[in-house]
Amino acid sequence: MNSYTRPNDMTWTAAEKKLARRIFEKAFESECATIVAEVKRMIANAKAPSDIWRVHDYLSEQREAVDRIYDYRYSVLIRVFARLLRDGWLTEADFAGLGQEKIDRIKLVATL
Repeated sequence: MNSYTRPNDMTWTAAEKKLARRIFEKAFESECATIVAEVKRMIANAKAPSDIWRVHDYLSEQREAVDRIYDYRYSVLIRVFARLLRDGWLTEADFAGLGQEKIDRIKLVATL
């Protein structure tokens, strides 16, 4: 990839698409599991009726955040993976099997 190749100009092989879907789902499921754990903690510690609405507010905020981040269009997937790498939902090892140019771009974008 030269310096003029934009992330949305990259082509994805069939194998990379399959792997990318697994990577994407891994991060999504991990983040959702964290949300579930927090909701369970909040419910277990609920003492007043207003605590229920805090759970609702938390879930609404998390839904908005997840919807903003998790976009499986190939034109934005490099940026999505970079964000998930930067936020700790993925590691560099998760990208093994993707083309090196994609891995390099993900790592680069994660530093921005």
